[in-house]
Amino acid sequence: MKKRDTAQASRFHGDVVTQPACCRNQTAVAKLTSVFHCNFIANMEFTGSSYTGAFKNGRMEGEGEYKFPTETRYVGDMKDGMFHGKGVLYFPNGSKYEGTWEKGISKQGKYTFSDGLEYQEKDWDFCDGYDRQFYTERCNGLKPAGESQLTDLDPPRVIPDGCYDCGDGFYDPNTRVITDYEHQFLRNADDYEREWIVSTCRKSWDEIVGHSPDN
Repeated sequence: MKKRDTAQASRFHGDVVTQPACCRNQTAVAKLTSVFHCNFIANMEFTGSSYTGAFKNGRMEGEGEYKFPTETRYVGDMKDGMFHGKGVLYFPNGSKYEGTWEKGISKQGKYTFSDGLEYQEKDWDFCDGYDRQFYTERCNGLKPAGESQLTDLDPPRVIPDGCYDCGDGFYDPNTRVITDYEHQFLRNADDYEREWIVSTCRKSWDEIVGHSPDN
């Protein structure tokens, strides 16, 4: 398993990237604060999102910026209330996805991690079975013998008690909620993501592995 937030990248490669359904019909949820055909801010009353940009016939169209409640931002072209054309998704952890969109669906694009590493769908040689260095280790060199680097970020983040660091935030297994590193809500983990986090991600506590003298 790769030692970074490649789970997020995989959502853009091999799977279809879709714009959330709540973004596709903004007529019902947008409260316009000015006249059409102008650049202004519309408050999305029910979704908790916001939009700054151009409108046409009461729908988002032209260049604009759409901000989700999770602080993820889409900056780019809109048409008929949907992502359409060239656009970039900026994530709270500093990563981004640059893509070409058609009626709210990403048709092609590339994902760049917060440290500048670009994800490659083919010929991906980062953290494979033969080379498990972090990207910062490739850039800055390995630590001396006896010193370990636990994450791409060095020193690593302090994980809250009872939680996991899942690459783009902290996961609480009691609530099954993932928050960002500023402790703002990101999403609820489904069964598949929960299993992946528990089996692979760094946790806040230490466990004894191997032989136990009591057994």
